[in-house]
Amino acid sequence: MSTTEPVPAAQIIDGVLQLTIATAAAGTSMDFDLIDAGTAALRTLDPSVGAILLTGAGANFCAGGNVRNFAAADDRGAYLFDKAAVLHDYVRALVQAPVPVVAAVQGWAAGAGMSLVCAADIAIGGPSTKLRPAYPGIGLTPDGGMSWTLPRIVGLSRAREILLTDAVLDATEAVQLGILSRTVEDDDIRAEALRVAQSFVTGPRATYTAMKKLLAQSPTATLDQQLDAERDGIAAAANNSTGREGVDAFVAKRKPDYRGLS
Repeated sequence: MSTTEPVPAAQIIDGVLQLTIATAAAGTSMDFDLIDAGTAALRTLDPSVGAILLTGAGANFCAGGNVRNFAAADDRGAYLFDKAAVLHDYVRALVQAPVPVVAAVQGWAAGAGMSLVCAADIAIGGPSTKLRPAYPGIGLTPDGGMSWTLPRIVGLSRAREILLTDAVLDATEAVQLGILSRTVEDDDIRAEALRVAQSFVTGPRATYTAMKKLLAQSPTATLDQQLDAERDGIAAAANNSTGREGVDAFVAKRKPDYRGLS
Protein backbone atom coordinates (compact mmCIF):
# COMPACT_ATOMS: atom_id res chain seq x y z
CA MET A 1 0.00 0.00 0.00
CA SER A 2 1.29 3.48 -0.86
CA THR A 3 2.45 5.66 1.99
CA THR A 4 2.34 8.82 -0.08
CA GLU A 5 0.69 11.65 1.81
CA PRO A 6 -2.34 13.18 0.08
CA VAL A 7 -1.69 16.58 -1.45
CA PRO A 8 -3.75 19.39 0.14
CA ALA A 9 -6.10 20.88 -2.43
CA ALA A 10 -6.22 24.28 -0.76
CA GLN A 11 -4.33 25.55 2.24
CA ILE A 12 -3.54 28.98 3.63
CA ILE A 13 0.06 29.48 4.71
CA ASP A 14 1.25 32.90 5.87
CA GLY A 15 -1.57 34.68 4.07
CA VAL A 16 -1.17 32.83 0.75
CA LEU A 17 -3.93 30.52 -0.47
CA GLN A 18 -2.01 27.69 -2.11
CA LEU A 19 -4.07 25.76 -4.67
CA THR A 20 -2.84 22.50 -6.19
CA ILE A 21 -4.32 21.62 -9.58
CA ALA A 22 -2.52 18.37 -10.49
CA THR A 23 -0.42 15.67 -8.85
CA ALA A 24 1.90 12.93 -10.05
CA ALA A 25 -1.11 10.59 -10.26
CA ALA A 26 -2.41 10.02 -13.81
CA GLY A 27 0.63 11.70 -15.32
CA THR A 28 -0.02 15.13 -13.74
CA SER A 29 -3.33 15.49 -15.56
CA MET A 30 -5.83 17.88 -14.01
CA ASP A 31 -7.35 16.56 -10.78
CA PHE A 32 -10.99 17.61 -10.61
CA ASP A 33 -11.31 16.84 -6.91
CA LEU A 34 -8.61 19.46 -6.39
CA ILE A 35 -10.37 21.82 -8.79
CA ASP A 36 -13.67 21.46 -6.89
CA ALA A 37 -11.94 22.11 -3.59
CA GLY A 38 -10.14 25.11 -5.05
CA THR A 39 -13.37 26.62 -6.33
CA ALA A 40 -14.92 26.28 -2.87
CA ALA A 41 -11.90 28.00 -1.28
CA LEU A 42 -11.99 30.81 -3.83
CA ARG A 43 -15.71 31.43 -3.40
CA THR A 44 -15.35 31.71 0.38
CA LEU A 45 -12.00 33.50 0.36
CA ASP A 46 -10.68 33.91 3.88
CA PRO A 47 -10.07 37.57 4.79
CA SER A 48 -6.50 36.69 5.78
CA VAL A 49 -5.62 35.77 2.19
CA GLY A 50 -3.46 38.35 0.44
CA ALA A 51 -2.48 36.30 -2.63
CA ILE A 52 -3.15 33.01 -4.41
CA LEU A 53 -0.51 30.53 -5.57
CA LEU A 54 -1.29 27.96 -8.27
CA THR A 55 0.96 24.94 -8.50
CA GLY A 56 1.19 21.33 -9.58
CA ALA A 57 2.51 18.74 -7.15
CA GLY A 58 4.31 16.55 -9.69
CA ALA A 59 6.96 17.08 -12.34
CA ASN A 60 4.56 19.27 -14.34
CA PHE A 61 2.33 22.20 -13.54
CA CYS A 62 -0.49 20.39 -15.33
CA ALA A 63 -0.49 18.13 -18.37
CA GLY A 64 -4.11 18.93 -19.21
CA GLY A 65 -7.19 16.74 -18.94
CA ASN A 66 -7.04 12.99 -18.43
CA VAL A 67 -7.59 11.79 -22.00
CA ARG A 68 -8.00 8.16 -20.93
CA ASN A 69 -10.98 9.22 -18.85
CA PHE A 70 -12.38 11.07 -21.87
CA ALA A 71 -12.08 7.91 -23.96
CA ALA A 72 -13.70 5.70 -21.32
CA ALA A 73 -16.82 7.85 -20.91
CA ASP A 74 -20.06 6.37 -22.25
CA ASP A 75 -21.07 9.79 -23.56
CA ARG A 76 -17.89 11.74 -24.23
CA GLY A 77 -19.73 14.94 -25.06
CA ALA A 78 -21.70 14.92 -21.81
CA TYR A 79 -18.59 14.01 -19.83
CA LEU A 80 -16.55 16.87 -21.26
CA PHE A 81 -19.46 19.30 -20.92
CA ASP A 82 -19.55 18.53 -17.20
CA LYS A 83 -15.76 18.74 -16.77
CA ALA A 84 -15.56 22.02 -18.67
CA ALA A 85 -18.37 23.45 -16.52
CA VAL A 86 -16.47 22.52 -13.35
CA LEU A 87 -13.23 24.01 -14.68
CA HIS A 88 -14.97 27.17 -15.80
CA ASP A 89 -16.46 27.71 -12.34
CA TYR A 90 -12.87 27.55 -11.07
CA VAL A 91 -11.61 30.01 -13.72
CA ARG A 92 -14.42 32.45 -12.96
CA ALA A 93 -13.68 32.31 -9.23
CA LEU A 94 -9.96 32.69 -9.90
CA VAL A 95 -10.18 35.77 -12.13
CA GLN A 96 -12.76 37.36 -9.82
CA ALA A 97 -10.48 36.96 -6.80
CA PRO A 98 -9.64 40.38 -5.35
CA VAL A 99 -6.00 39.43 -4.69
CA PRO A 100 -3.09 38.72 -7.09
CA VAL A 101 -2.82 35.21 -8.55
CA VAL A 102 0.67 33.77 -9.07
CA ALA A 103 1.37 30.53 -10.96
CA ALA A 104 4.46 28.36 -10.36
CA VAL A 105 4.80 26.78 -13.81
CA GLN A 106 7.20 23.86 -13.56
CA GLY A 107 7.58 21.45 -16.47
CA TRP A 108 4.65 21.20 -18.86
CA ALA A 109 1.53 23.36 -18.86
CA ALA A 110 -0.64 21.80 -21.55
CA GLY A 111 -4.31 22.07 -22.45
CA ALA A 112 -6.31 23.28 -19.47
CA GLY A 113 -3.01 23.70 -17.61
CA MET A 114 -1.96 26.33 -20.13
CA SER A 115 -5.40 27.94 -19.77
CA LEU A 116 -4.80 28.40 -16.03
CA VAL A 117 -1.37 29.93 -16.70
CA CYS A 118 -3.08 32.45 -18.98
CA ALA A 119 -5.61 33.21 -16.23
CA ALA A 120 -2.94 34.05 -13.63
CA ASP A 121 -1.77 37.60 -12.96
CA ILE A 122 1.88 36.54 -12.76
CA ALA A 123 3.41 33.28 -14.02
CA ILE A 124 6.90 32.16 -13.05
CA GLY A 125 8.59 29.43 -15.11
CA GLY A 126 12.04 27.96 -15.64
CA PRO A 127 14.30 26.88 -18.50
CA SER A 128 12.51 23.54 -18.87
CA THR A 129 8.98 25.00 -18.77
CA LYS A 130 6.95 24.27 -21.90
CA LEU A 131 3.43 25.28 -22.87
CA ARG A 132 1.14 23.75 -25.48
CA PRO A 133 -2.56 24.15 -26.25
CA ALA A 134 -2.76 20.38 -26.96
CA TYR A 135 -6.39 20.52 -28.08
CA PRO A 136 -5.89 19.98 -31.85
CA GLY A 137 -3.75 16.93 -31.09
CA ILE A 138 -6.82 15.11 -29.80
CA GLY A 139 -9.36 16.78 -32.08
CA LEU A 140 -10.89 19.02 -29.43
CA THR A 141 -11.40 22.76 -28.97
CA PRO A 142 -10.10 24.91 -26.10
CA ASP A 143 -11.60 25.24 -22.65
CA GLY A 144 -10.57 27.04 -19.49
CA GLY A 145 -10.87 30.41 -21.23
CA MET A 146 -7.83 30.02 -23.49
CA SER A 147 -9.62 31.33 -26.58
CA TRP A 148 -10.37 34.53 -24.61
CA THR A 149 -7.19 35.05 -22.57
CA LEU A 150 -4.54 34.03 -25.10
CA PRO A 151 -5.49 36.63 -27.78
CA ARG A 152 -5.45 39.32 -25.10
CA ILE A 153 -1.95 38.31 -24.02
CA VAL A 154 -0.24 37.67 -27.37
CA GLY A 155 -2.55 39.34 -29.90
CA LEU A 156 -5.17 37.72 -32.11
CA SER A 157 -2.89 36.82 -35.02
CA ARG A 158 -0.31 35.09 -32.83
CA ALA A 159 -3.03 33.35 -30.83
CA ARG A 160 -4.48 31.93 -34.04
CA GLU A 161 -1.12 30.47 -34.97
CA ILE A 162 -0.46 29.01 -31.51
CA LEU A 163 -3.90 27.41 -31.22
CA LEU A 164 -4.32 26.18 -34.80
CA THR A 165 -0.81 24.73 -35.12
CA ASP A 166 -0.79 23.34 -31.57
CA ALA A 167 2.52 25.11 -31.04
CA VAL A 168 4.93 24.07 -28.31
CA LEU A 169 6.27 27.19 -26.64
CA ASP A 170 9.53 27.01 -24.74
CA ALA A 171 10.19 29.24 -21.75
CA THR A 172 12.08 31.90 -23.70
CA GLU A 173 9.29 32.34 -26.25
CA ALA A 174 6.62 32.25 -23.56
CA VAL A 175 8.35 35.13 -21.75
CA GLN A 176 8.74 37.09 -24.99
CA LEU A 177 5.03 36.65 -25.68
CA GLY A 178 4.04 37.63 -22.14
CA ILE A 179 2.49 34.29 -21.16
CA LEU A 180 5.21 33.74 -18.57
CA SER A 181 6.22 36.82 -16.60
CA ARG A 182 9.82 35.63 -16.25
CA THR A 183 11.94 32.57 -15.51
CA VAL A 184 14.23 31.42 -12.73
CA GLU A 185 16.20 28.20 -12.34
CA ASP A 186 13.93 25.14 -12.50
CA ASP A 187 14.61 24.20 -8.89
CA ASP A 188 13.65 27.70 -7.76
CA ILE A 189 10.29 28.07 -9.55
CA ARG A 190 8.02 27.23 -6.65
CA ALA A 191 10.08 29.12 -4.07
CA GLU A 192 10.21 32.25 -6.24
CA ALA A 193 6.50 32.10 -7.05
CA LEU A 194 5.76 31.73 -3.34
CA ARG A 195 8.07 34.65 -2.55
CA VAL A 196 6.21 36.83 -5.06
CA ALA A 197 2.84 35.75 -3.65
CA GLN A 198 3.98 36.46 -0.09
CA SER A 199 5.14 39.94 -1.10
CA PHE A 200 1.51 40.86 -1.79
CA VAL A 201 0.28 39.75 1.64
CA THR A 202 1.69 42.81 3.43
CA GLY A 203 1.10 45.16 0.51
CA PRO A 204 -1.78 47.57 -0.21
CA ARG A 205 -4.55 45.04 -0.78
CA ALA A 206 -7.22 47.58 -1.68
CA THR A 207 -4.86 48.94 -4.32
CA TYR A 208 -4.31 45.51 -5.84
CA THR A 209 -8.06 44.88 -5.96
CA ALA A 210 -8.74 48.20 -7.66
CA MET A 211 -5.90 47.69 -10.15
CA LYS A 212 -7.22 44.23 -11.08
CA LYS A 213 -10.65 45.73 -11.74
CA LEU A 214 -9.18 48.41 -13.98
CA LEU A 215 -7.15 45.87 -15.93
CA ALA A 216 -10.14 43.52 -16.27
CA GLN A 217 -12.37 46.17 -17.81
CA SER A 218 -9.75 47.77 -20.06
CA PRO A 219 -10.05 45.38 -23.07
CA THR A 220 -13.67 46.41 -23.68
CA ALA A 221 -13.54 50.00 -22.46
CA THR A 222 -12.93 53.03 -24.62
CA LEU A 223 -10.06 55.33 -23.70
CA ASP A 224 -12.55 57.90 -22.40
CA GLN A 225 -14.22 55.26 -20.22
CA GLN A 226 -10.90 54.03 -18.88
CA LEU A 227 -9.69 57.55 -18.13
CA ASP A 228 -12.89 58.21 -16.20
CA ALA A 229 -12.50 54.94 -14.29
CA GLU A 230 -8.89 55.79 -13.43
CA ARG A 231 -9.91 59.28 -12.26
CA ASP A 232 -12.64 57.87 -10.03
CA GLY A 233 -10.36 55.12 -8.78
CA ILE A 234 -7.43 57.29 -7.73
CA ALA A 235 -9.78 59.76 -6.03
CA ALA A 236 -11.42 56.95 -4.06
CA ALA A 237 -8.02 55.49 -3.18
CA ALA A 238 -6.81 58.83 -1.84
CA ASN A 239 -9.58 58.80 0.76
CA ASN A 240 -9.45 55.17 1.89
CA SER A 241 -7.25 53.98 4.72
CA THR A 242 -4.76 52.29 2.39
CA GLY A 243 -4.21 55.40 0.29
CA ARG A 244 -3.93 57.65 3.33
CA GLU A 245 -1.35 55.36 4.90
CA GLY A 246 0.68 55.15 1.69
CA VAL A 247 0.81 58.92 1.16
CA ASP A 248 1.43 59.70 4.85
CA ALA A 249 4.25 57.15 5.03
CA PHE A 250 5.89 58.62 1.93
CA VAL A 251 5.79 62.13 3.36
CA ALA A 252 7.10 60.91 6.72
CA LYS A 253 9.85 58.91 4.96
CA ARG A 254 8.85 55.68 6.63
CA LYS A 255 7.74 52.27 5.38
CA PRO A 256 3.95 52.06 5.05
CA ASP A 257 2.08 49.60 7.25
CA TYR A 258 -0.93 48.28 5.36
CA ARG A 259 -1.88 45.55 7.83
CA GLY A 260 -5.59 45.48 8.52
CA LEU A 261 -6.34 48.37 6.15
CA SER A 262 -8.93 48.52 3.40
